[in-house]
Amino acid sequence: MISLKSKAAHTELGLTNETMIEMYKQILLSRRLDERMWLLNRAGKIPFVVSCQGQEVQQVAASMALNRKEDFVLPYYRDVGVVLSFGMTIKDLMLQAYAKGEDPNSGGRQMPGHFGQKKNRIVSGSSPVTTQVPHAVGIALAAKMEQKEIVSFVTLGEGSSNQGDFHEGCNFAAVHKLPVIFFVENNQYAISVPLRKQVACVNISDRAIGYGMKGITVDGNDPFQVYQAVKEARANALSGEGPTLIEAVSYRLTPHSSDDDDSSYREKTEVEEAKKKDGISHYRNYLIENSIWTEEEDAILNEKIKNEINEATEYAENAAYADASTMWKYVYSSKEEI
Repeated sequence: MISLKSKAAHTELGLTNETMIEMYKQILLSRRLDERMWLLNRAGKIPFVVSCQGQEVQQVAASMALNRKEDFVLPYYRDVGVVLSFGMTIKDLMLQAYAKGEDPNSGGRQMPGHFGQKKNRIVSGSSPVTTQVPHAVGIALAAKMEQKEIVSFVTLGEGSSNQGDFHEGCNFAAVHKLPVIFFVENNQYAISVPLRKQVACVNISDRAIGYGMKGITVDGNDPFQVYQAVKEARANALSGEGPTLIEAVSYRLTPHSSDDDDSSYREKTEVEEAKKKDGISHYRNYLIENSIWTEEEDAILNEKIKNEINEATEYAENAAYADASTMWKYVYSSKEEI
C-alpha cells in the first residue's frame, strides 16, 4: 500500500500539488478549530466539545477520496474534518457550538457534534451511537434501486462496531451488495474502555469476512493509505462489488469529551507517546520535503486560519438564540412547511 514513507507517494495516487495543499489546509483547519472550541469551553463560552484531535488526517483524506458533490456522508460526532471537507464552514460549526438560531445543523436544538446539512448531503446523526449505520445502508439501497452513481460513506468509532446497528447494517449491505463504505475510526478507546477490552479479534476489519465483504486496516495517521483505501472501496462499490469495511487506526489525543477525565483510565505518558505519531506534523514534513509547501507558507496559513476562526467566533457569540416561538419547528409540520 502507498504510504507517507513511499517516495513521491502522491504522484502514484494521481494527486496534484494543489490537491495535496487543499488536503493539508483542511486538516490544519480542523485541528485549529477544535483547539479553539476547547478554549471556549474552558472559558465557559460553549457547553460541550467532542474532539477530533488525532483523527483529522483520516477524516479529510477519506473525504477527498469521495465525490464530494454527489456522495452522501453520515458522520459521527468527532467528524469535524469530514463535514468541513463536505462543505460546512467555520461559521456553521461555531454556530452549532454556541447553539445559536442560525446553526444549520439543527437551529441550535441539538448538542454539538450532531452534524447535518441537506445541501451538502450530510445526514444528521443522533446521540445513540451507530444509528447512522442503518441509515447509510438505506441510502445505498436507494442509490442501487435508482441506479445512481453514488456511494454512502458512514463513519463510527471502534466501540460503535460492537452495537447491533452495525452488525445488521453490515450484513444487509453485504447480502445485497450495496454501495456503502463503513469507515471505522479506531482511536483506541470507547470512552474509557481500551481496545483490548472491547474486542477479541486483532483488527476491527477482521469482522468483514463474517459479513462477506472486503475489509482492510490502514494507518489513520497516513493520508495516502486512507485515501487509497477509500478510493478503491468507492470504485468497487460502483462496479457492483458491494460494501467495504475500512478500519483507520489512530489515537484520541484528548479526553473523550470536555466532560471526561481521561487521567482516570490512561497514563499521560501514553498520550505523549501517541503525539509523536500525530499525522499532521508528518504530513506537513512530507509536503516540505517534496517542495510542495514551505515553512513560510505554513506560518501564513496558520495566521489566516486564526483570523478566520476569530471572525467566526465573534459572529457566533453575538448571534441570536432561536426564538421561543420556533420551539415546535421541525417537530410538527405546518401548512407553510408542507
